[in-house]
Parts: sequence; structure tokens; C-alpha cells
Amino acid sequence: MKLKVCGMKYNTAEVAQLQPDYLGFIFYEKSSRHFEGEMPTLPDSIKKVGVFVDEQIESIVNHIERYRLDAVQLHGHETPEYCRILKATNKEIIKVFSIKDNFDFTVLSDYEDVCDYFLFDTKGKLPGGNGYKFNWEILKDYPSTKPYFLSGGIGLNEVDNVLSFLRKQESKYCYALDVNSKFETEPGLKNIEALEKFKQTLSFHT
Repeated sequence: MKLKVCGMKYNTAEVAQLQPDYLGFIFYEKSSRHFEGEMPTLPDSIKKVGVFVDEQIESIVNHIERYRLDAVQLHGHETPEYCRILKATNKEIIKVFSIKDNFDFTVLSDYEDVCDYFLFDTKGKLPGGNGYKFNWEILKDYPSTKPYFLSGGIGLNEVDNVLSFLRKQESKYCYALDVNSKFETEPGLKNIEALEKFKQTLSFHT
């Protein structure tokens, strides 16, 4: 089980010492975790993910080059064709779908060939980082074999629920857990102790 820590802004180097598999940097100006400036040097083992919301493709390509991103996470209303164009960058493409009480999984079919991963997050006022968990039982109806990231309000208090989920059939294609706001002391400032505890617990049980 991979771990992605998203919404990096202030203490990136300290989080990197915990060796998560992915670090997410939000390039969406309306976000309180909007990243700008210089990125610290990170180990090659950690993949840098740029998070975008309905951004111009040219701007995304510029960010990929400037920050040497390994993956692009699309959190808006990006079309399959949009994803297809970005796939030519040879970076991992993660397409986000937000879930509340139910979800029409048929919308995934057009994205099967144009992205590497799906990411399921909780539908809320903001495009991510809302701090709420959706009903994971909905994923019983997941029709695909494409690996996905599970996101939305995952914190230390959800460890038992996470471990329970990972023992169920619907987690078969769950590739990574994506954490953000539940491990912060303020937007963009991560709680290192809490993250370390979460990662250790997860590693021990999986």
C-alpha cells in the first residue's frame, strides 16, 4: 500500500524524511495550500505530484518542467481528451472523481485509456482537502481493474476503518492512501509525529 501526502507547502523536507511514496503540491491559486516558490531537493524514491484544477495544459507542462514533476493529478472537470494530451508528457496521470452519497461508475470508462490511476475523494465545497470521508462501501461497485488512490478525510482516527477496508474485496485495486488536512496543524503545515505514527501503523498491518 502506497502513501501520498498531499497539500505540501511549509515543511516538505521534514515530511520527505518519513519516505512517503508520493508528495502532492497544489498549483491551484484558490487553495490555502497553494504552492509557489522553490521546491526542496527530494529523494528520487519520492514522486512529486502536481495537483491542478481545470488548468491550461500549457501551464501544466511548464510546471512539470520547472518542478520536475513525476505525476499530474487532475482535480477539476478535465475531459478524456484533455487527459490524453497530457499523457504524452509520459508522466503519471491521476484523474480525480468526487463521491458523496452515490456515484455513477460508468463515467470512468472514457478515462480508462487516458490516465494511469483514478483517485476517489469526498465531494465538498472545495476541490479536495475538505476533511470528510465518503462512504467507502460505494466502492463495492467499482467496475474497473485500474488501480486507484483512496482520499477524503483520512486521519489517525480512521486507522481501524482503513485497515478494515483493506481486508475487503472492494480494496483489491486500492493502490495508495492519500492524506492531507487531517494531518495538519494549519493548512500546508503537516504534523510530522501524527504522519509517522500513521505510516508505521499502516506498514505494520499491511
